[in-house]
Amino acid sequence: MITKNTLNDIRMNIEGYVGQKITLKANKGRKKTTIREGILENTYPNIFIVRIDGNFDTVRRVSYSYSDILTETVEITVCKDNQIIKVS
Repeated sequence: MITKNTLNDIRMNIEGYVGQKITLKANKGRKKTTIREGILENTYPNIFIVRIDGNFDTVRRVSYSYSDILTETVEITVCKDNQIIKVS
């Protein structure tokens, strides 16, 4: 069972890395995973947004919920000062 304290702890942990470069590994089901690099743009009470710079001057934003981290559907790794910090 998902408790609010656990989701709140995840949210507060992620809020400290807003503006940092992150690596996002998302499980899309049926043995499909995507790995993207972007910047943690903003956090909201139920979701967080990652800005992904694409090719040809395009910017894409993806959003995930904190429960995605709790259920290990999404893994976040923060790249800070050439050190890797695993959030999830």
